[in-house]
Amino acid sequence: MKKFDIKEVFIPTISLFAISLIVALLLAIINGITDPLIKQKEIETENETKAKVLSIADSFDEESDIVSLDDTDYEYYAGYDKEEKIVGYVFKVTSKGYGGDIDCMIGIDTNGAVTGIDFLSISETAGLGMNAQNDTFKEQYIGKNSEITVVKTSAGENEIEALTGATITSNAVTKSVNIALKLFEEVKTDG
Repeated sequence: MKKFDIKEVFIPTISLFAISLIVALLLAIINGITDPLIKQKEIETENETKAKVLSIADSFDEESDIVSLDDTDYEYYAGYDKEEKIVGYVFKVTSKGYGGDIDCMIGIDTNGAVTGIDFLSISETAGLGMNAQNDTFKEQYIGKNSEITVVKTSAGENEIEALTGATITSNAVTKSVNIALKLFEEVKTDG
């Protein structure tokens, strides 16, 4: 029987601990450097998206406001023209798609009509659900002002045509837009 040697256990244990500590410190330093850059990029992306979905606005609130619907809080921004008159709102809404959460920004003018939609994040199936990013799909929502439904062919007045092979994605995006339309009604009555 081999005699137990404490060095055989102690030295590898201390070595692994030291390596783990160094790697953890390096990760913390890298995170400290990149985190502000990532947050700044997220702010820039949100600002670009707000301007895209509510293009009639010349400026937006710097800080988002909160509106609640069905026990869920949603962020929104008011958009203003050059005379500082409200011309619409941009709502941030998340819904569950086929590949995960779909984070949308939806612009709605003061008449309650959708002015545009775009995505902050979407991870649907390539070639199917990711086609939601195509302008031809997103433009179907523009001008809609009441609850929208999804159909497979020949969309009518408050309908959009589903993406081929991506009905779940189409329904998720439509759900987000319908939520934004309800949020507009809440904001409009509050204001």
